Amino acid sequence: MKKLWDISPPVSDQSPVFPGDTPYAQAWSATLGPGCPVNVGKITMSPHVGAHADAPLHYGNEGFAIGAVDLAPYLGACRVIHAINKGPLIEWHHIAHAVQDLPARVLVRTYKRMPVDRWDGELAAFAPATIEQLAARGVKLVGIDTASIDPADSKTLDSHQVIRRLDLRVLENLVLDDVPEGDYELIALPLKLMTADASPVRAVLREL
Repeated sequence: MKKLWDISPPVSDQSPVFPGDTPYAQAWSATLGPGCPVNVGKITMSPHVGAHADAPLHYGNEGFAIGAVDLAPYLGACRVIHAINKGPLIEWHHIAHAVQDLPARVLVRTYKRMPVDRWDGELAAFAPATIEQLAARGVKLVGIDTASIDPADSKTLDSHQVIRRLDLRVLENLVLDDVPEGDYELIALPLKLMTADASPVRAVLREL
């Protein structure tokens, strides 16, 4: 069988969230016992907890909710590019060594070890011009191992606005710690949430 890399962080009540966002919480609405044959949980969380796909609705009121987007960008040939400790913004020269004959999906690793249990207010993000150049080379989806493609303190979300204008898709909070640079098959399908601004994904890479 082809090797798989699970690039999704664990999701629990320890998962970091953007300050002010809804953390993960679980309760039991039914438990095994006399008169009840099953355990049934109840979950509350932001759709931006863990590995997730932003919907166009997240950064534009005219945009589609995540349940209405085309699934094709989230499935197919993908390149992982390392730009470790190059922040605060990933500039074109940080990834230029690996942009020949790009597939339609590009994931960028910025952490040596992704902090799955704490919020990082100094997270690395994409420079808007980097996304522009990726799109010019046919890229339809960009992903990153941080919580946002924009700086955590940004109020203008310039890279998200490039994504909106060029109709690209985005994955955030990926775990790329153990993934060598190179080409893979990406599988990271969002849930069919018809009014949501994002969706959790179970993101995996499969060797070609």
